Amino acid sequence: MPSPRKPSSKRVRRRDAESGAAKNPKIAPPWTLRESLGLQILQLAPLSKLPWLVHAFSTRTGGASDLDGAKVLNLGFMEWDQPEKAKANRQIFQAALNAQDLRLVPLKQIHSSLLRPFADSPAHPCKGDASAANTPGLLLAVQTADCVPILLVDPKRRAVAAIHAGWRGTLARITEKAVGRMHFEYGSKPSDLLAAIGPSIGPCCYEVAADFVSKFTAQFADAADYFDEPRSGEEPNPLQWLNMMPPGHQPPPKGVHLDLRKANRSQLLAAGLRPRSIFTSDLCTACRTDLFFSFRKEGALSGRLMSVIGIRQK
Repeated sequence: MPSPRKPSSKRVRRRDAESGAAKNPKIAPPWTLRESLGLQILQLAPLSKLPWLVHAFSTRTGGASDLDGAKVLNLGFMEWDQPEKAKANRQIFQAALNAQDLRLVPLKQIHSSLLRPFADSPAHPCKGDASAANTPGLLLAVQTADCVPILLVDPKRRAVAAIHAGWRGTLARITEKAVGRMHFEYGSKPSDLLAAIGPSIGPCCYEVAADFVSKFTAQFADAADYFDEPRSGEEPNPLQWLNMMPPGHQPPPKGVHLDLRKANRSQLLAAGLRPRSIFTSDLCTACRTDLFFSFRKEGALSGRLMSVIGIRQK
């Protein structure tokens, strides 16, 4: 395993200038930022009130991995990091949650709408982008570095789910399908569910190609609300011949900004969740690289965050 690339001081200064490098970031209720074993862990107060539930959204602070001259909690197996350090980070993370006795169940994520229900811990990571369980002792996990992590809880049936929603999964309705699958597997009523939409890249930073408007409009009646501009980028330009440029030489259409959080919240509402039962973090991973990893902002040297949820052993 090659040693991690040493970042230049210019890169460190640039990242700090862009992020603000806040040591004590302000987190708005009902979200809380708890410190444990040198880590900062983001949690949702309504879920923390359930004594049988374990849940958390990780941050980058603390940990055993070395990146940009700092110790970070990288929870994915990245090329720049050493596997043993990523494993140590996962152990530290579970210890900080007092969840060492739960078996971590990560997924081999493929940007799909596939949900895996688990009654026991699999021998190897399964392909998919969501998981669900009502068995105590399992800690469901999804990894992100800009995509939307969503945790679902049924307080009455004691069932949980973890969802990784990138643009492809969102377009394929992974969140809406996960609610339906919980109803099928565990008898969960959508109106009983609580949903925590964790930190992800915000509409302030998530610029996509203009044709994304058409992709989403074809699937969702309220898709225009997800974008900052109501246009598809695919309409032919009837005056193209006036610009004296041959076909194929025109500048590309201007990008639009996509709000993946709003798109997934809309799916939760469509699936039957109550508006007051959906909690969305407004923290942007690309804006807050002092606190989170962001692939769009940091590229290949980004780590991976982990969002987890599980049922404690009796």
